[in-house]
Amino acid sequence: MTAPVPEFPAGFLWGVSASAFQIEGSPTADGRGASSWDAFTREPGRVKDGSHADVATDHYRRYREDVALMAELGVGAYRFSVSWSRVLPDGIGRVNREGLDFYDRLVDELCASGIAPVPTLFHWDTPLALEERGGWLDRDTAERFAAYASVVAERLADRVPMWITINEPAEVTLLGYGLGEHAPGRRLVFDALPAAHHQLLAHGLGVQALRAAGARRIGIAVSHSPVWAAGDGEADREAAGLYDTLTNHLFADPVLTGAYPDEGLASLLPGPVAEDLRTISAPLDWYGINYYNPMLVGAPRPIASPASAAPAPSSFGGIEIPADLPFEIRQIEGRELTDFGWPVVPDGLRELLATLRERYGDRLPPVYITENGCSYGDGPDPGTGRVDDARRIAYHDGHVRALHEAMAEGADVRGYFIWSILDNFEWAEGYRQRFGLVHVDFETLERTPKESYAWYRDLIKSGR
Repeated sequence: MTAPVPEFPAGFLWGVSASAFQIEGSPTADGRGASSWDAFTREPGRVKDGSHADVATDHYRRYREDVALMAELGVGAYRFSVSWSRVLPDGIGRVNREGLDFYDRLVDELCASGIAPVPTLFHWDTPLALEERGGWLDRDTAERFAAYASVVAERLADRVPMWITINEPAEVTLLGYGLGEHAPGRRLVFDALPAAHHQLLAHGLGVQALRAAGARRIGIAVSHSPVWAAGDGEADREAAGLYDTLTNHLFADPVLTGAYPDEGLASLLPGPVAEDLRTISAPLDWYGINYYNPMLVGAPRPIASPASAAPAPSSFGGIEIPADLPFEIRQIEGRELTDFGWPVVPDGLRELLATLRERYGDRLPPVYITENGCSYGDGPDPGTGRVDDARRIAYHDGHVRALHEAMAEGADVRGYFIWSILDNFEWAEGYRQRFGLVHVDFETLERTPKESYAWYRDLIKSGR
């Protein structure tokens, strides 16, 4: 029996996503300053394939070609990010007009193509000058972010219908400052918590700055995953609960409720915390969710050796988890894995949306799925040139069906953005992981729409 075909409401927003550092290239063009990721990729061993993003997909020069691909796809919105150091080379002070002009041209091109521009103001690439002064460990960076938000909004707010302040503050905190796997490469573990607070404060100050500049419909993009306990025992449940707090509630609760989920954690944060929370929890027009997969978490297990009871390190998706943390990431068994090693669990999206509704109630504004995607390395067939990425189609088909089910259960979801429009530079993985609906040959930079591009085009056209 064929499964029922979900039909989405009129006006549901179908989009695609990308970020500046991953696609733009041209790291010194027209006065752009260096970012934390420029410095990180220059350090030997940081990027697994030894690559850098100096060219990436050359979107800075080929943006018209890429917007034409989006127009042919039929998307209603393009979620991109603004490179802070392209607009303010030192993160503060002098505005680089030529850098700001690029985003002006991009927004005009999108509007002329009937595509809503949805800029993200911070997608991980901190200006290097600010990073060297402490980056997100320094409270001043939040104030600098608000000033930057004002500059961008004053130029673009007349044509931009939706804004995102910060993308995935959890990843910057945990991977960048806690575990050292991403820029800036710090290994502070729990001493990284100030980076979480200062990003959230930057979000709140950014909301104020955007509204003052006339920006409309402001949100944030937060990564969320259902967290499953690896076993029924108390130790596993406590470990999963701690991980859930650190990766989900630590970032959503302050924004949506004006409080941190744990008083002990709040006491570790730089103040004045109570005053900051009033800024952080400024009402939003919508809330963005980035979903990829659930996480299976248990208590640390000892190394399988009779001579040692030390815990064993764990890993997930190529990220090494130190053995001395009070939780361990386990692999979810019995599920297909993407090329990144992430389990494919479409119903996790439905579960997540139900959990957020239950936890936050009417404090949760309308939701947009701001990222959902998968890495598969399918390339063009040598004979036909066709990119048959059937696994990506199955992935998105499953997640769109789960999303429709969540909406039928009462989730107020207004849009869905696929990550990503193009294969791109995938952070510490380099060019080894491909998330795009469009294949990019990184030697020639030729773009080839995949079969998943055609599938998404048909979905957008029919709404079902």
